[in-house]
This record gives sequence, structure tokens and C-alpha cells, in this order.
Amino acid sequence: MTRTNFTALAALAALAAGLLLPVSAGHAQSASPATADFAAEDARLTAFLDAEFAEFVKTQPQLATRLGLKDGADRWNDIGDEAAAAQVAWRKASVARMRAAFDRAKLSPEAQVHYDIWALEADRAEQSQANRRFRPPFYSRLYSVHSQLPDFLVNTHAVADVADLKAYIARVRGIPAVLDVAIKRSEASDAAGIRAPKFQIETVISGSEKLTSGAPFDDGPDAALWADVKAKTEALVTAGKLPRAEADALLADARAAILALKPAYDRVIAWARGNLPTAPSGKVGALTLPGGAAYYASELKLNTTTDYTAEQIHAIGRAEVARIEAEQDALARKAGFKDRHAFYAERARLYPPKPYDDAVRAEYLSTANAFVAHTRTLLPKYFGTLPAFGIEVVREPAFSEVPGGAAHASPPSPDGKRPARTYVHLVGNTPDPAALYTLMCHEAIPGHNMQGDIQVRQQGGPRFRSVTGYVAFGEGWGLYAEAMCKEMGAFPDDAADFMRLDAELFRAARLVIDTGIHAMGWTEDEAVTYLNTTGRQPMQRARSEVRRYITLPGQATGYKIGMIKIVELRRKAEAALGAKFDIKGFHDLLIASGSQPLSILERRVDEWIAKRAA
Repeated sequence: MTRTNFTALAALAALAAGLLLPVSAGHAQSASPATADFAAEDARLTAFLDAEFAEFVKTQPQLATRLGLKDGADRWNDIGDEAAAAQVAWRKASVARMRAAFDRAKLSPEAQVHYDIWALEADRAEQSQANRRFRPPFYSRLYSVHSQLPDFLVNTHAVADVADLKAYIARVRGIPAVLDVAIKRSEASDAAGIRAPKFQIETVISGSEKLTSGAPFDDGPDAALWADVKAKTEALVTAGKLPRAEADALLADARAAILALKPAYDRVIAWARGNLPTAPSGKVGALTLPGGAAYYASELKLNTTTDYTAEQIHAIGRAEVARIEAEQDALARKAGFKDRHAFYAERARLYPPKPYDDAVRAEYLSTANAFVAHTRTLLPKYFGTLPAFGIEVVREPAFSEVPGGAAHASPPSPDGKRPARTYVHLVGNTPDPAALYTLMCHEAIPGHNMQGDIQVRQQGGPRFRSVTGYVAFGEGWGLYAEAMCKEMGAFPDDAADFMRLDAELFRAARLVIDTGIHAMGWTEDEAVTYLNTTGRQPMQRARSEVRRYITLPGQATGYKIGMIKIVELRRKAEAALGAKFDIKGFHDLLIASGSQPLSILERRVDEWIAKRAA
């Protein structure tokens, strides 16, 4: 995207008179004396927060695994209500300890950010806890516990030695207990009138059946966990870390643990089938739930880190849709077409959807990985801090792959042994091939995989900053990264740039749809129709996406709200600094110190501008 287009995006002239409110101030006040020597107090704060975070990690064994730690590697997080309440109480007590031990004014501006975010996370945890009954473990399209547990074992629990393998098997044995807690929590939400939509209940049933089909449950192909544990065990044998006889004994243990999952998943299926006849469908947004309006307002605040109302976000979305459509028309005319509709029609003629097969999947992954590698070579001109670890584009695991499913990214392990990955759904029908490039810019380089790579390698500050994330910042960066690919010259042709605008149009439509479903009474079909006709998504993907928004209220609004703020701040810095503006320094400021609320991001950019202008 050119600088002129960045200005157009940030201005949003149609909304300037009252809709684009300042982000929530939160803990954003900064009052540190510029000449003070902060080093000793900053170091003391870092040591304090690292000690507090270490205590927190002891209660979160899955987080410990993500951090590359071995502690608790044989256990799952406690997802029970008592554990959640205890975690909120601990966070608030920790903040009280911090405030008693430190004078915020004696910290450097950067240390004040750490102080503020630690305090803010306690507030957010308390806010989230207040709405816990709205988020039972099976209700999210993206994060349902029935698939998240095996997904974690397959994609996050690394097996580098025999101890890791034994911990893996112990975690398999622990899955039934977690599922039983999940059923109990879901039953409590059901009783409170907060019930999963029919389509999500059906997904839980089909996913649970898939996870308990195949070997060792029957004579079919290996089930996901059985295939994974066999592969990880054989890798140890091949590396000379595990004798064959011991490997066979451990595989027998793993097989028994996996077989024991069948009764547990049968209980999940029984709960789901019991709900199926009366599960809601059609109009299923937050407005249909008891207390749902207040819940949705809370989710918007958590996901955007602003005080925007649903009505304001809806209006921003409609204005953005109109702006992007005008840019598409201009690009289409530049390419020789009458308007965007003619361009879309030609793309559909040239590349009609067709079912994925193995050859198409292989070509997609090859092209995607090659483009990511190419884009990586363009980074040094625009970024000072660069990714250091491997990045790969892979297919979504079979047990969670769905037609039209959203791609997603995972960061590397802190030591880089587990590379950053972008997962893509390669079932159903193929999209326009030109859409691949923007998707890789968002998920991989310079988007989430790069962002995650930099975040896990953070040095100097407290460790908790390497894992704390905010939707508006992270996904706002992902959308900004799409525009940066345009600016860096990564796209091969006008079609790829047109599909970048298509992707941005999709995210703008999300603002309209998410608020329409949860605050304005839209039905699922109304939302699908809007996403298909205005958001230009194929019906299969439109249906999948809308069901994601229904089960994860507010999350989809963070993307565009975050991008708008990032672009606005870049425009502000360019205007204030002129020739002193440094694109590498600006980007490092944004992503080299971890995820942050938009209010704190704005404060840091203002401080950066003042320092460079001096």
C-alpha cells in the first residue's frame, strides 16, 4: 500500500466527526522524569515480574510446554471453575504486591509499559472471569476442548527424549478427566440458558467420532494420536535415544492410553447428542442469551482494547467497506476492466473452484512456502529486527480440518527447535490462487509467524511479555502486514494486489457482521448472505466464518480496529517527523517489544516521535 493509501485508510473522513473515539486510557498515564537514572529500578521490576510469572507458570503446565519448560509436562491445565477463580485472585494479589513494592514514576517509560500491562492483565482476567459461563469448553468453533487437547499433543508437545515421550503418554491418560470437567461446565452453562448452537454441537460429535476412529480403535487408518505417538517414538529410536524393546513397551502403554479415550469421548458425544434436538439455530448471537448484551460489550472491549460500542464498530465497518470497494474499482480500471465486478468475473472464469486433491495440495504448499521464503528476503529494507527461526506452511491436522476453515499461525518454541507454522485447510474447494499471497503475508511473513518469532526471543524485559497477546494488536499487525507486502513489492501481479483488497474487504465486512449478529439481531443466514455478497466470500467459507463469529463474539472485530490504529499512528509519525521518520525504527517499535493494548501502543509511538523530533 502506498503512503497515500495509508493516509486514506487512517483518515476515515466519514467517521471523523464522532465515531473514531480515542482508545481506552486504561493504565496509560506516563509521568516519569526524563533525566532520572532508571536502570536499577527497572532491573528490580523485571526480577519481580519474572518471579511472579514463574509462579504463574507453575499453575499452567501447557504454557510451560509452549515456553520449552519440562515442568508439568505430564499434566494439563486445570480448566475447573475453582482453579479459574483462584487464578484471578492470585493475579490481583500479585498486582497489589507490585504496587506496594514499586513507585511507577521511578521507572523508565519502557518499564512503565511492563508495569501497566501486568496490572491490566489482572483487570482483564477479572473481566473475563465474570463472563466465564458464556464460554464453556465445547462452544468455540476455534478452541473447542475436544480437538484442542489432541492438537496440543500433535503440534506443541515436542518429544526430544524418553522423558518427553512418557510425559506425552501421561497427558493422553489425562484427557478423560479434562473432558469430564468440560462436560460439567457445559451442563452448568446449559442450565443457565447459554447453549451451544446446533452446528457447533454437530461439530463436536463429528470431531469426537473422528478422533476415536481408525487404529487402534478399529481396522481403519491410524487415528491422529496413534499416528503421532508412533512417529515420535520411531524418531527417538532412529536417533539412538530409545532402545527398540523399550520403545515397544512405551508404544503398548500409549496404545492402552489412547484406547481409554473412547469411553471419555463417548461421554462427550452423549452430552452433545442429548443437546442436539433442542440446540438453537438461526438467530444464535449474544443477544439471544440471558445477559448477552452486556457480555458482548465486554468482549468488544477485551478484543479491541478500546471503548467502541457495537454501533460505532458497525458504522466503521460499513464506511471501510465503501472505501475498499472504491479502491478495488480503481485498481480494476487500471488493469483494463470496467469495475471490480468485471475483475471478479474474469478471475472466476479463469480459476473456477475445484475440489482439492493431493496434487493441488502439494502445489499449494510448495507455492506458499516459496513465497514466504521470497518475502523474507525483502524484510531488511523495512525492518531492523528480523525473524531468526524456521517458518513453514503446513496442512491443518485431519481431525480439525474443515472446508473453508480459517488459516492460523503458531509461534516457534523459544529455542527455535519447533519452527513457526502456518496451518491451512486444504479440503473442500480451491480459492482464487491469487489469494494465497495475502494469506501468507498475514499468517507468516511479515505477519504472525514473524511477530511470534520476535516475541519469543525478547531479551531484557520481563518474560511474561513474550507470551502476553492482544487480538487488536496481533491481528491488526497481520492486516498491516498484508499492506506491507504491497509496499515491499512482494506481490507478483495486479491480481495478487486486488486479492489483498479482497482480504481487507473481508475483514471490514467482519465488523458489520459480528456486530450484526451479536448486537442487532441478525440471523446466521443473514450474516452468511452479507459475507457472500458484500464480503465476497464463497458460500462454503462464508458459512464457516460466520459460525466462527457466532461462537467467538467480538474476536473478529479486533483485526480491522487494530489495523486502523496502526496505520493512523504511522501516518501521525510520518507527518510529525518528515525526513526524520525511520520505517525500520517504527516497525521495531511496534513489534520488537511484544503485544500491547492499543492505548499503550499509542503512548509509545508518541514518546518515540517526541524523542526523534528532539
